[in-house]
Amino acid sequence: MAAATPSVVATPGAATAPACFCRDCLVDLDAKVSRCGACGSPRLVRHRSLAALTLAHIDCDAFYATVEKRDNPAIADQPVIIGGGKRGVVSAACYIARTYGVRSAMPMFKALELCPSAIVIPPDMAKYVRVGREVRHAMQALTPLVEPLSIDEAFLDLSGTERVHGMIAAKALARFAREIERDVGISVSVGLSCNKFLAKIASDLDKPRGFATLDQDDARVMLADKPVGFIFGVGPATQERLAQRGFRTIADLQRADEIELMKQFPSDGRRLWRLARGIDDRKVVADRGAKTISSETTFETDIRDYASLEKLLWGLCEKTSSRLKASELSGSTITLKLKTADFRQRTRSQSIAAPTQLAGKIFAVCRDMLARETDGTAFRLLGAGVSALRPGSDGSDTDMLDRRSASAERAIDSLRKKFGQAAVIRGIAYDGPEKAS
Repeated sequence: MAAATPSVVATPGAATAPACFCRDCLVDLDAKVSRCGACGSPRLVRHRSLAALTLAHIDCDAFYATVEKRDNPAIADQPVIIGGGKRGVVSAACYIARTYGVRSAMPMFKALELCPSAIVIPPDMAKYVRVGREVRHAMQALTPLVEPLSIDEAFLDLSGTERVHGMIAAKALARFAREIERDVGISVSVGLSCNKFLAKIASDLDKPRGFATLDQDDARVMLADKPVGFIFGVGPATQERLAQRGFRTIADLQRADEIELMKQFPSDGRRLWRLARGIDDRKVVADRGAKTISSETTFETDIRDYASLEKLLWGLCEKTSSRLKASELSGSTITLKLKTADFRQRTRSQSIAAPTQLAGKIFAVCRDMLARETDGTAFRLLGAGVSALRPGSDGSDTDMLDRRSASAERAIDSLRKKFGQAAVIRGIAYDGPEKAS
């Protein structure tokens, strides 16, 4: 029997315009084949417009849970939930846990009812930030036009990079995904299209380890039967307003006259009309970065007294400080977040004279705000955050007390980095003056 002839039409890396290629070896293939003739992989990318698509959305798959499985291979085939506490919520769930119905932001008690065998791991945000930075640096090696959306996802514009990489954007992205798995130990899914809206949709079509392509011709048909809430920014209130006017599916919006839709919905009409047709002119904006870094906790039982809240607040300020340091950021607006037993949220913010990333300074400001809010109300959640961020470390060591506090805190950070978090346990000891602006 004669050996099968591989359906290979070019060599890896050639700056050609294939309609199909292998994600694993990057060899160009005939668009009709189901497996790579060179390496046997079934993981093929095919689309008539491959060479023209350059805008991508990259999303790390079940990021927190995947990082934990990477670091503990013994739980690789187990359902894993990142979160904690009976009254806490799910921060992330692996794909195995998701098959039981577990979802992010679900109450922990409900998640454990659905998946009682799940392994629950408290979130380690400092670690996730470090891994996220590794992925971000790899993205920036592909293109300078990287717009982060969160710690684990970003838009990329690869226009004009074909000559740099010696291959079309689709191949460069497939190579990137392969290298992230090899070098970082996690997987990503790629959505490739002609604009942000469609790229984000595409990245959700083939998870995990996915690679999906979508152009504007595909979009109109694919979007037609989706509910109007499928469009980003269309929440329950807007859905209700649209339904009252007869717009329940995206096909209803596609049939509408643009001017008439703008008359009925002056603030959203034109955007809805365009997105229903897959039209999105937003550009990828590089270096947008995080707007706020924070930590919060939901209590097992409601707390009313100041002393108990104060002790918990110190730990949250340390966590926020750790995340700022890991991200090499400091900020000049400090925010306290409280949620009452009846789910009413209180948010209080204060600006300080100079940016900080020190736990002691964050705590000093938050503690004063907490004292003003502790009036006998029962609270179920407490949080501390820093915004108005800028690159760099704390730059406000202006007097002797500030310098000593900063030096002491950084010495503790060094000891913990070397010997572990439990090497030094601090009490609530920072009483230095804070200069508010």
